[in-house]
Amino acid sequence: MPKIAEKLITAEEFARIPDPPDGSQQELVRGVIITMLPPGGMHGVSCSKVNRRIGNFVEEKNLGTVTANDTGFVTERNPDSVRGPDVAFWSRKRLSEIPLGYIEVAPDLAVEVLSPSNPSKKIRTKLKEYFEKGVSMVWIVAPEDRTVTVYRSSDEGRLLHENADLSGEEILPGFSCKVADLLP
Repeated sequence: MPKIAEKLITAEEFARIPDPPDGSQQELVRGVIITMLPPGGMHGVSCSKVNRRIGNFVEEKNLGTVTANDTGFVTERNPDSVRGPDVAFWSRKRLSEIPLGYIEVAPDLAVEVLSPSNPSKKIRTKLKEYFEKGVSMVWIVAPEDRTVTVYRSSDEGRLLHENADLSGEEILPGFSCKVADLLP
């Protein structure tokens, strides 16, 4: 039996779709809506800690914009993909004005917090998209393992354990904290 082709949607059409009533998160991947289960407590606490640490630092130094809660940015066009990192940072140079809709410019830093519903294959796919779009650095926070992996390319990461110092490098100059500071 022939398969009926699924209609791919654009980022603009995706933006007009109402939020799911069950509170789940969605991303657009090559024109197809992907629904993700609501994350658990450890995920939420880690996201909040990362957002506060980076957000407070960026605001104090007036460095740019920090977003949380899966704020969408367009990673691909034709077909479109809209991804939402758990936390992201855009320097003033990269994002001078915050749009009402999805952000077309890649963040300088994207942070993903692992949860049981976010397996490593999905993360590898996101890493590849992020770097192809122009993200400079990605942190993968693993609350259960009590680690952060710092990526400067999709091919190689540097694993830091909970007592290690995490640096913002040239992306967030002067930012530093213990990995444990980002974990429940």
